[in-house]
Amino acid sequence: MTQIQNDDTGTIGVIGLGNMGLGMARTLLRDGCAVTGFDLSVERQADAARDGVTIVASQQELFNACETIILSLPTARHVTSVLIGDDGLASCDLGPRLIIDTTTSEPDVTRELDAKLREIGHVLVDAPVSGGPAGANSGQLTMMVGGDDAAFAKAMPVLSVLGGKITHVGPVGAGHAVKIINNMLVATHLLTMREAVELGKAAGVDTNHLITALNAGSGRSAISEVNYPKWVLNGQFDSGFTMGLMRKDMRLAMALASQKDLTLPVSALAGQIWHQSAEMLADDMDFNRITELNANTKTDKAGE
Repeated sequence: MTQIQNDDTGTIGVIGLGNMGLGMARTLLRDGCAVTGFDLSVERQADAARDGVTIVASQQELFNACETIILSLPTARHVTSVLIGDDGLASCDLGPRLIIDTTTSEPDVTRELDAKLREIGHVLVDAPVSGGPAGANSGQLTMMVGGDDAAFAKAMPVLSVLGGKITHVGPVGAGHAVKIINNMLVATHLLTMREAVELGKAAGVDTNHLITALNAGSGRSAISEVNYPKWVLNGQFDSGFTMGLMRKDMRLAMALASQKDLTLPVSALAGQIWHQSAEMLADDMDFNRITELNANTKTDKAGE
């Protein structure tokens, strides 16, 4: 992990102090950075303050105090509001700001925001992350970064503190596209792994032996190597990522495919299953709970 010199970046702002945003703030603090935070939740503000984050009363106050700003927000709509909405960054008369958007967002929206912000001197890179709260707290996130070469270089001092694996995947918006594709695969792999386990049981194979063998073969995935041992087989289901968030990401993937006029039949079926699972698995439940659904769950409704 590369240590940031405070005079290189000044105070770093974090907007969105949920599981991921607060984890990243803690990692920056541990690296010796000054961190200012803002969140609409009073509870989140209190949690961050206890960890050493300086809390401000408004996002405008954070914009004024920080030249580098990390966003960790629920959706593209929230990002748009923070950047170009009423009282957003674009409404402030400020010098150049570097915005690092770690939200799982929409590529086309990100490109539109970048164009508007560049007109007034700001730089946006999309750097969505994988690795969950544990990765955010340890500085070992996987980061998929979109932006031109200059923007990527400008963001690297901060990214290198937060991420263990950082890949520059192309121009602005590419990071968000790759993250959506990544989560589409994760969601689908959870379903296929669930079916593999059920088939193994039916064939008289012990599940632990099955997974050990799969992980030594070409059928392995992060789901078989990490999710099943860490959260599924032991019944912990405490990954920090929810059913609601994965349903959102599958909707984004299906919307992106539609926008690009692509037919993805296998992924579309997975999207239907995730959508229909809302009837049995609440949004706030751990996303690994999808493995508890019966493999014969009907998929006769269209996904969103």
